Amino acid sequence: MPKVKHRHSKSRGRKRRTHWKLDEPALVKCSQCGKERTPHQVCPYCGYYKGKKVMHVETLEERRDRRDKRNKRAK
Repeated sequence: MPKVKHRHSKSRGRKRRTHWKLDEPALVKCSQCGKERTPHQVCPYCGYYKGKKVMHVETLEERRDRRDKRNKRAK
């Protein structure tokens, strides 16, 4: 491996890294529920993709019921 002849200062390295930044994720409005979501993916809030129901999104009540049933079985 080659050795470094001259050390670069911290500021010089930091100047070089100023362009290493994250871009904001692209967001689009869901046609079904109107919430922001990433493009080309199923909406995590309503479960629709291109106007069709693709997956079931569990509500808080359903989640609580499932948890309660599981706890009753364990007792």
